[in-house]
Amino acid sequence: MSTPLFPGRFQPFHTGHLLVVQGMVKTMGNPIIVICDPAKPDADGEDLFTLDERREMISAALLAADIMDATIVSVKDAGGDADWVQYVLDAAERKTDVVVWSGREDVRAAFEAQGIATKKIVPVPGIDGDSLRVAMREKRGDWRKKVPAGALDVIDDALAKRGIS
Repeated sequence: MSTPLFPGRFQPFHTGHLLVVQGMVKTMGNPIIVICDPAKPDADGEDLFTLDERREMISAALLAADIMDATIVSVKDAGGDADWVQYVLDAAERKTDVVVWSGREDVRAAFEAQGIATKKIVPVPGIDGDSLRVAMREKRGDWRKKVPAGALDVIDDALAKRGIS
């Protein structure tokens, strides 16, 4: 059986991400979640959370959802698609026998170009990282309903450190 692989930035880990992980567990078994971290510092401020904070929020959300057998790894971004695909597969300690789940066409295309199977994720309407980060920066509380239990405490702590709570 193939292993589900879920690469993403998870800025932040939200309810849509958790639904994907739950679907992976239900249909394929224990997923590998790959946190992608930019190789260069975030010059435009788009990334709100550190790698460690994202790992902690994912772990806390999975624990609260009673998902115990997921693996979380991280990988730095690479210059080209082929290199990045290899970094992700190396971080996941997999070369073959994976199915990459992603909502991004470019991510699926990069893996498919290397002969790796993919599955298209359909986004949850109204839940995406960009709008959540905007709501957090604007100190609107509507984002809180779109983040899974467990992750919320981690996010609150991280935002408080930045004076955004």
